[in-house]
Amino acid sequence: MIRLLIVDDSPLMRRLLGNVFAAERDFEIAFARNGLEALEQIPVFSPDVITLDIQMPEMDGLICLDRIMLEHPCPVVMVSSLTTEGADATLKAIDLGAVDFITKPGRAVSLEIETLAPILVEKVRAASRARLPGTLRLADRVRLRSGLDLKPMPVTQKPLRPLSAIRRSSKANSPVRNLVLIGTSTGGPPALDALLSRLPPDFPYPVVVAQHMPGSFTGPLARRLDKLCALSVVEVTRPMPLECGTIYIGKGDADVIVSMRPDGPVVLAAPSLPEHRWHPSVDRLVDSAMQHYSASGLIGVLMTGMGSDGAQAMTRLREQGGRTIAESEESAVVWGMPGELVRRGGAEVVVPLEQIADRIIAMARLP
Repeated sequence: MIRLLIVDDSPLMRRLLGNVFAAERDFEIAFARNGLEALEQIPVFSPDVITLDIQMPEMDGLICLDRIMLEHPCPVVMVSSLTTEGADATLKAIDLGAVDFITKPGRAVSLEIETLAPILVEKVRAASRARLPGTLRLADRVRLRSGLDLKPMPVTQKPLRPLSAIRRSSKANSPVRNLVLIGTSTGGPPALDALLSRLPPDFPYPVVVAQHMPGSFTGPLARRLDKLCALSVVEVTRPMPLECGTIYIGKGDADVIVSMRPDGPVVLAAPSLPEHRWHPSVDRLVDSAMQHYSASGLIGVLMTGMGSDGAQAMTRLREQGGRTIAESEESAVVWGMPGELVRRGGAEVVVPLEQIADRIIAMARLP
């Protein structure tokens, strides 16, 4: 049985979410009305996973999440609204240690919950098996147990931004013959932080990222990454020329694909296709790039995420002479997508997250 604690101040949401998971018959469920009740329940109930609303009275979800990660580390799935404020709060929650998030239904809650139920269950099941890094908030936990004050600190330390003159490679206006394609899902935002912030300002290839997310979340994600990275980071909201020195984040609720125009290759947002379950689809991104690039000019990277999106296309890429990297099980929050690439024999290299940037840089520098 999976022990699930549902934390939400809305009686209706508690009832609806409780019904969704009770119907699965492998969940043991407890409820809390706010963060204070949740903190009281956790030592008694010992949940395997928690769903945590962000907006609650008495103690909101972010404060509660912070306490959970310091006192009782446990996989947490945030429940977020589809707003800019909700997206910013959700990204902050992921910084604090949340594994994933689910979006609240709109006005017709009772009707929408039935449509969302399979995704909710899949995400929470995956989160219950998620691997929380042993180093997660370790310094803060040690300070707390030592009785030291926890002074407010930024979740991420922003490096000094390089001058705009060096944020683009000197090859920015040269024909783009090479491309890095990155796919990720559950646990992806912090993994992207760790990977993309290590790419140098003179990295010679454009980078395109398919991160499974709603459309209102990918803009804030791109802006956040742009503050962390030496390369420029933009959300793909229109056709954009592929240029060295730029990281392109696919817009959520759509697919991100590579195409060719008379003046060169572009990346654009395309309406999602029903044959792909998750969006932006990693498989569709890789397939589109292979239509316009030689496989030998492509580097595919598949990181943490549930399911198998990207494994099929990146296996074909490897078979046709492309380079592929899979995040190893030891660092992946959920070893679904990269694990499937490994099982299919499509991963040339399997390494933990902290080594992926160096491998990409080495591959890009090969003749």
